[in-house]
Amino acid sequence: MKKNNLPSGFVYLDEVIPTAQYEIRYYSENNFTGARVDGYKAPLAIFSRTAATALKKVSDDLERKGYILRIYDAYRPQKAVNDFINWSQDSSDIKMKQQYYPKLDKRNLFKLGFISKKSGHSRGSTIDLTLADKKTGALVDMGSPYDFFGEISYYNTTLVSSTQHANRKILKDAMSKQGFEPYSKEWWHFTLIKEPYPKQYFNFNVE
Repeated sequence: MKKNNLPSGFVYLDEVIPTAQYEIRYYSENNFTGARVDGYKAPLAIFSRTAATALKKVSDDLERKGYILRIYDAYRPQKAVNDFINWSQDSSDIKMKQQYYPKLDKRNLFKLGFISKKSGHSRGSTIDLTLADKKTGALVDMGSPYDFFGEISYYNTTLVSSTQHANRKILKDAMSKQGFEPYSKEWWHFTLIKEPYPKQYFNFNVE
């Protein structure tokens, strides 16, 4: 059940883009911490209205090409980011290491740029997403999974095939066309360049 108590200027993405798939990883235990993350009270994607309007255009463009969006994370409360910081400092907890960061020491994930102590997600206009096939709903092969911490997740890595890189480019080009800026170390991560709250970090729950 949605609380429908969002701050002014925010919307639920499924109301703007009902055709997208929503797999909110930080609400589940299938994320790099192995537990539900603080501040995620429901498996919902919340986004600034400005960014949601731009993302709807991305979705419309891609649907004409046979794709739909799968959204993993949008607005992220600051308390969730603080939860990541606490998790990174507990070196005994390596439950999800094999799946998400097999070659890295979790204490270095901030230094390497995979996690940030202040996240653009908390400003409400940054999103993590991928593509799925419109007909089958199956994920498009991007060569590495969402939130995998390693060089294979860099957009320009040489560790993926030309087909996988071409798939990443389809997503990046569609996002860039509507004013989203990609992040070179994570092929799934984009921020609206003209974001409405460039200096504001929000902390309301996802509910």
